[in-house]
Amino acid sequence: MAFLSIQHVSHSYFTKDTIATALEGISLTVEEGEFISFLGPSGCGKTTLLTIVAGLLKPTEGTVTIKDEPISEMRKKIGYMLQQDFLFPWKTIKGNVLTGLKTQDKLNPHSEKSTLSLLEEMGLAGVENKYPRQLSGGMRQRAALVRTLSTDPELMLLDEPFSALDYQTKLKLEDLVHKILQDYNKTALLVTHDIGEAIAMSDRIFLLSPNPGKIAKMFLIPREIRELSPFNARQHALYTELFQAIWKELDQLEQE
Repeated sequence: MAFLSIQHVSHSYFTKDTIATALEGISLTVEEGEFISFLGPSGCGKTTLLTIVAGLLKPTEGTVTIKDEPISEMRKKIGYMLQQDFLFPWKTIKGNVLTGLKTQDKLNPHSEKSTLSLLEEMGLAGVENKYPRQLSGGMRQRAALVRTLSTDPELMLLDEPFSALDYQTKLKLEDLVHKILQDYNKTALLVTHDIGEAIAMSDRIFLLSPNPGKIAKMFLIPREIRELSPFNARQHALYTELFQAIWKELDQLEQE
């Protein structure tokens, strides 16, 4: 039994006069603990797919299950991290990272202690009483990750979570997120436009073709790269070779 199963998923957006098909016939399975990335030209439906997997959008056709359970029954098992941190500006960092636990009625002394320990593990010790405006962009994204992980989700959805950060901060946060997800054995789906990020963080990469979005190709990341941290993966000889192969495929998809 696959951990996550996406079967024959298609989705169309309807208006009074038009029908726009964003996804068509998406089928794939993901094993527990895998890190999967989706790459593709603008308009290929990557974010639509992630929104469907999150249970926030019902597909026009097809099914999504986690451990054979409908996604509608598993929404509390899913964590969603976006490009923006969406921290509440009027709450302290402690108040922000405990929000998910409060919402799901899981806040107790044990869960609060675990969440604050994770905050420290993220390099954010001593910021509990600060407000989001007092932190850098990278620190706010780390706090957002702690908030997402606090409820112990089984599936992490990452929608370009590093794209608004400067390059150095982005590389550091890639390493940190990769380590945390591995340490906690989380299954993750990443939507990104960054080929290098996808190679450095993933076990497999799916390329989506546009108009409508379909799976065009799958790349299995070599074990030699998967065993490295994202930063060190970028230095491996196979990284450059794979980058060029994916670049070529994406270029062809855009021309089509």
